[in-house]
Amino acid sequence: MLRFVFFLALFAAVVYAAFWLIDRRSRGGGGGLGAKPFPRGPVGPDDDEDFLRELERKQRHSKDEES
Repeated sequence: MLRFVFFLALFAAVVYAAFWLIDRRSRGGGGGLGAKPFPRGPVGPDDDEDFLRELERKQRHSKDEES
């Protein structure tokens, strides 16, 4: 009977570990190696560095043409 309880506990631990690993993978790993952070939402144009850089370049270019 003790042997059965031991194997049942071991089996439960293995099943728990397997589901825990599957859950971590489905959630993105939580900061593990190579994990990419999930985007928090859409990025507005005022938060986009490339957009701001291009906007500044266009404004400078249009001011140069006016002069």
